Formats: sequence, structure tokens, C-alpha cells
Amino acid sequence: MKEATLLLVDDVPENLHILRESLKDLYHIKVATQGTKALALAKAEPRPDLILLDIMMPDMDGIAVCQALKADPLTHRVPVIFVTAMGEVEDEARGLSVGAVDYITKPISPAIVRARVATHLRLYQQEKNLEALVRERTRELEETREAIIVRLGRAAEYKDNETGMHVQRMSHYAYELARVLGMPEDWAVLLRMAAPMHDVGKIGIPDAILQKPGKLDDSEWLVMRTHPAIGAEILKDDTSPLMTMACKIALTHHEKFDGSGYPNRLKGEQIPLEGRIVAVADVFDALTSERPYKKAWSIEEAMALLKEEAGRHFDPQVVAAFDQVVDKVPQIRAAFADAQEKA
Repeated sequence: MKEATLLLVDDVPENLHILRESLKDLYHIKVATQGTKALALAKAEPRPDLILLDIMMPDMDGIAVCQALKADPLTHRVPVIFVTAMGEVEDEARGLSVGAVDYITKPISPAIVRARVATHLRLYQQEKNLEALVRERTRELEETREAIIVRLGRAAEYKDNETGMHVQRMSHYAYELARVLGMPEDWAVLLRMAAPMHDVGKIGIPDAILQKPGKLDDSEWLVMRTHPAIGAEILKDDTSPLMTMACKIALTHHEKFDGSGYPNRLKGEQIPLEGRIVAVADVFDALTSERPYKKAWSIEEAMALLKEEAGRHFDPQVVAAFDQVVDKVPQIRAAFADAQEKA
């Protein structure tokens, strides 16, 4: 572990010299004679992989330094070994209670110092390797979950003579809108993952209605308008944030800002923000996509309709936000192009 970096902290230069001589041939070394300097070096690149820390120092003692290290997200995982002449049990217990992993007493034995440092560096590296493995497995699970969600959304779209790429595009538009509207990154990512399920309730609508080439009659339209409630029924009773949001979207993405939408005639901010965002993203992509029964609208034409319907069908703030992300539309469309566009 020659590439490992150690931070040695002691207010007595002679003690630092002994420690450094014991370890310099094995590791990169950084030194500090004051607690405040030690904290600065601990956050500076290259960050230490282990800190050897004296307790008895003026101004800021080792206990206070260790507490500050453990309170800082940048340094709280770095193992700290106290090096001190204090041998009382209560002092050792206090040091361990603030987060130190070990104790070495003075006068030091170079062989013992090297052995303890090597042991704790191995443990620290094993911990980092395990964390990296967990992160990778978590990422794989998240990707698998998102793929399943997208395919569920695509299944509903195919049943409705839509294309599978529609749910991808509109979910990315929804993400961009959420960020412009000031929502946190994790909320926007959750929205991007949940949005593809907005029309999952169409699975419960008869094909004769979904795929009817002409205009629906009144009785057929009543059936069609049940798909938000069907979608919510499919997605309900799951307490995960993702499924909770997906359920809200499925139920509310056909509500209108003026209260004339369905199924519950919600108005304004009674409609959850995720539903208001998806309403805009869904209609925009539907307008700008070619279908067997219509030509694709231009981006300018679609934006003009969104603005015309702001305050009636759509939340004006969400429409205004689309103006700020419209330059990203060509990139998203290229990344998730329909088959006929790729041909």
C-alpha cells in the first residue's frame, strides 16, 4: 500500500520525526503540528487514508480534532489512531468513544507502529471495497428496476398504438422540467423513473376502444376516462417513494389546471406537481411525434399550443419552465428516436 497517504499530527517536532522515519519508506506522509492545520490537511488532496493523532496538544487537542474529523462528511470515514503518552484507561476509552480505531502509546516502537498502521489500512481498504461493491450492486438493481418500469409503460403505449420511445422521451422532459422548477435532483430522478407508468391503466381498456380508428362515442369515452383510476389501482398499496409518485401521476396526469380535467376535476395546485409536469411533457411529446393518424408538429407549433393552454389545460409555471428546456428537446428526441425516425 505504498500509494496510501498518512497524516501525522503532533505538536512536538521530535515525535513527528520518529513517526515519519518509521513510516516514510512505506507511505506518502503529511505532517501537522497543530489541530487546525491537521483538519485543513485532512481535507486537502491527496486526502489521508489514515491519521496518527497526538492527544495532548495546545489550543486544539487530539480529542477535539478527532471529533471535528468525524463530524465532517469529507473525513468522517478516515481511521484515526491516537498516539499518546497518556496511559489511563479512561483516556483511552474517551478517545475510542469519539471515533478512534486504535491507540499507540509513547515511546513508540517502530515495528508496532508499522504493524498497526498496516492492519488498519487493510481494514479501511476492505471497507471501501465492500462499499464500492454495494454501490455497484445497488446501481445494477436500480437500472434493472428502471428497465422494468419503462417496459411496463411501453406495454401500455403499444396497446394504444403509441411507440415505446414516447415514455422515454416524456420522462426525460419531465426530469428537465422538475430541475428548472427548483426540485431537488433526487426528486427529479424519481419523477423520471415514475413518469413512464403514467398510462399503465390503459392495459385495462378494451382494444376495441383503444385502437378504434375513428372518434370515440360518448359511452366509449366514458370507458377511456377510467384509465387513470385503473392505473392508480394497479400501482397503489406500495409505500416506496417511486410507486407512490407513479400512482399519483397515473391518477392525475389528465387533470386540467382550470378544473375541467378527469377523473376528479382537480384544479390548480390541488393537482400534484408531478401530475402537472407529466401533463405538459406527455402532450408535448404526443404533438411532436408522428403517428399513423397524424403528422408530427414542429417544436414551435407544440410550444405555441402549450402557451395557449397555459392556465386552462396546463400549469402556467410548468409551461414557462418548458421554454427554458426546449433547447434540449432535439437531443432527447435523438437519443430516444422512434423507429421511423431512425430509418
